[in-house]
Amino acid sequence: MYPRLLLLDALRGVAALIVLWYHCYEGFGYEVAAGSGIYTQPCDHGYLAVAFFFLLSGFVIGYAYDRRWKKGLTTGQFALRRLIRLHPMVIAGAVLGLITFLIQGGVDWSGHHASPGWITLAFMMALLLVPCWPGFGADVRGNGEMYPLNGPHWSLFFEYIGNVLYALLLRRLPTALLALLTLVSGLALAYSVLRLGYLGVGWSFIDGGFGWGMTRMLFPYCLGMLMARLFMRLNPPSASPGKVRLTFLITAAALLVTLPVPFVGSPLQPWQNGLYIIALLVIVFPLVVWFAARAGSSDSKVARFLGDISYPLYTVHYPFMYLFYAYIGFPQTHGTMADVWPVALALVAFNILLAWLLMKFYDLPVRRWLSQKLLR
Repeated sequence: MYPRLLLLDALRGVAALIVLWYHCYEGFGYEVAAGSGIYTQPCDHGYLAVAFFFLLSGFVIGYAYDRRWKKGLTTGQFALRRLIRLHPMVIAGAVLGLITFLIQGGVDWSGHHASPGWITLAFMMALLLVPCWPGFGADVRGNGEMYPLNGPHWSLFFEYIGNVLYALLLRRLPTALLALLTLVSGLALAYSVLRLGYLGVGWSFIDGGFGWGMTRMLFPYCLGMLMARLFMRLNPPSASPGKVRLTFLITAAALLVTLPVPFVGSPLQPWQNGLYIIALLVIVFPLVVWFAARAGSSDSKVARFLGDISYPLYTVHYPFMYLFYAYIGFPQTHGTMADVWPVALALVAFNILLAWLLMKFYDLPVRRWLSQKLLR
C-alpha cells in the first residue's frame, strides 16, 4: 500500500501562494499583443500554476483510486467522496464572493448596480458551481467570468468534469489509449499557446472558452494519470528525512523560479513565450511531480502547513482580490505595485490566515462530519 504523498500537497501550497501573488499583480495593466491580452507583470506565468494543479489532480486521483475500483468502489461512492472533498470550500468561496461583492457596492466594473435578483441568482449558481455565460444578467461584474463572484472557481468546474471523465471513461482506457488522448490534447494545447503566447483561457465562455478550458484541463490531467500508472508499477517510495527535505526544497524552488517569470521574448512573436509555456507543461511540472512523489512522505511542519492551506487558499482568496482591484481603481488602474505594496502584502498575509482558519474550523470538521454520515 502506497503512503500519502505529503510533498505533493506541500507543492500545491507553494503553487497556490504563487497564484495569490500573481493575482496581486493582475490589476496593474496589460498590453494587447497578437490579438491576446498579455499581462506585463513580473509574475506573468503565475497563472500556469493552475495547469500544475490539474497535473497533480490527475496524478493523485489515479494514485488514490485506480486500485479501489477492483475492490468494489462504485461510481456513486467516488462522486460522493469527491463532493465531500471539494464542495464545502466551493460553498465558502461563494459566500465570501457574495459578501465582498456587496461590500464593494454591488456594482460591476463599469459602476452599474446589479439588481438584488441577479445577485441572488449569481450566488445560487456559485453555490451549485453552475457557470454563467457572458451577457446573462447573473454576470454581475460584467466581464464575462464563468463565476463572477469568485473567478477562479472556473478551474473547479473543470476539475469536476475531469473527475466525471475519470470515473466514467478515463480509468477504463488502456494505457496506450490514455497516452494517445494525452498526446492529442497536448498538441491542441501547444497549437493554442504557440499562436497566442499565453494559456489564460477557460475562465469564460467567450471565444470558445469552454473548449480551450477543457483542453487546458485534459492534457495535464491525463498526463498525471499516466504518470500515476507508471509510478504504481515501481516499488513504494522510500527515502531518508534529509533526502525528503532536500527534494522538497529543490522542487519548490523549481516552481518559485520558473513561474514568477516575465513574458519571454517579444510580444510581437508570441510563439517564443509559447515555447516557454510548453517547456513548463511537458518538462518542468512533470519532473517536479515525479521527484516529489518518489521522495516519499514528509513530517515537516512547513510542508504539512502548506498542504493544509493549499486548497482553501486557492478557493477563497479571489473575492478579496476584487476588493483590492477596486481599491487600485481597476480596470483604469493608475500607478504600480510599488505604490501599494504594503496593502498587497497585508492582503497576502490575511488570505493565508483566513485559509488556515477555514481549514481548521470549517473545512476539516465539515468533511469529517459528512464522511461519518455518508461514507459508512
